[in-house]
Amino acid sequence: MLVRRYGDFADAEDAVQEALIAAAARWPVEGTPDNPRGWLITVAARRLVDLWRGDEARRRREDLAAAREPASPPEVSSVDDTLKILFLCCHPVLAASAAIPLTLRAFGGLSTAEIARAFMVPEATMAKRISRAKAAIKASGEPFRMHANLAPVLHVLYLIFNEGYAASTGFDVARPDLSGEAIRLARVLHAALPDDPEVAGLLALMLLTDARRPARTGAGGELVPLDRQDRSLWDRALIAEGVKLLESALPRGAVGYYQLQAAIAAVHDEAPAGGETDWPQILALYGLLERVSPNPIVSLNRAVAVAMVHGPAAGLALLGPLEARLAGSHRLDAVRAHLLETSGDTEGAIAAYLRAAGRTTSLAERDYLTAQAARLSTGGVRGTE
Repeated sequence: MLVRRYGDFADAEDAVQEALIAAAARWPVEGTPDNPRGWLITVAARRLVDLWRGDEARRRREDLAAAREPASPPEVSSVDDTLKILFLCCHPVLAASAAIPLTLRAFGGLSTAEIARAFMVPEATMAKRISRAKAAIKASGEPFRMHANLAPVLHVLYLIFNEGYAASTGFDVARPDLSGEAIRLARVLHAALPDDPEVAGLLALMLLTDARRPARTGAGGELVPLDRQDRSLWDRALIAEGVKLLESALPRGAVGYYQLQAAIAAVHDEAPAGGETDWPQILALYGLLERVSPNPIVSLNRAVAVAMVHGPAAGLALLGPLEARLAGSHRLDAVRAHLLETSGDTEGAIAAYLRAAGRTTSLAERDYLTAQAARLSTGGVRGTE
């Protein structure tokens, strides 16, 4: 409410926190007011004016602060501003590297220190990144518009989930705190927009993917590939919920990016065993996905599906055109290694596994890829993620 009324994200956040501190000190002594939310908003609004008056630019802001100071306590809206803050954090002017931490800080409730640990950067660095994001929103001149285009919001939630489900750095395979937070935020968005098929598709994708998380690591925390996971550990309740969401979303019109990804995840989840996966259906879905949202990662995944249906040589033939678009990507080398191994080229597979291991920033993934190369050197059994 303060952000909407006064137009300053950072100062409003500081004022609200000071109001909460005041409440924590006074309410146990004086009692909880009849309208706690109204009390907090009134006190925060006064703190905000005080912040402006105490600023180094007091002389320039004094007239503005006097004009903005409410003659009476500000009206308390019954509208939930939660989604407005979510859209604000995912403002189109922000790159994902700024929007994700800002979303986790202002909307998800994580502290700057927690976010810094998740992204493995110093707390001061993350604080500056978040401050720059707030400044960029303020400078944009349109901080409160609920953008009709949901794409930035969905994209940020998707990236947060992916980072949580498959950590890009560090020793751990996953960061459940991040994936769990992404699911919570997607549920809030779906509750507000229940008829939007892509919102439902994104939530379904998260649930269908996260359902496998208990089986993704072994006893020592090592990565377990999809075709070797113990499927009895998969969360069937999440799978059922995801499938139901997807089935309700698909008939509503044009099928979008997240719905198609959710459909692929559902096919994997419904297979009793890795060898019983309906790869022709997955290949068809990737063909649609490539037309809806052409990008090199989709094409790389489609190459895997082609290999599973038509053989490794057919999949390998599709990797060449992706070289320039995925230059230096460990994912390209990892897929090539798997397909070379399947085709019987052990030496080529070992070299590709080692290249992939050298390029990934995830220590868990590096260990897995290195282990695959070592296994081939000793003639072990293979597995794929």
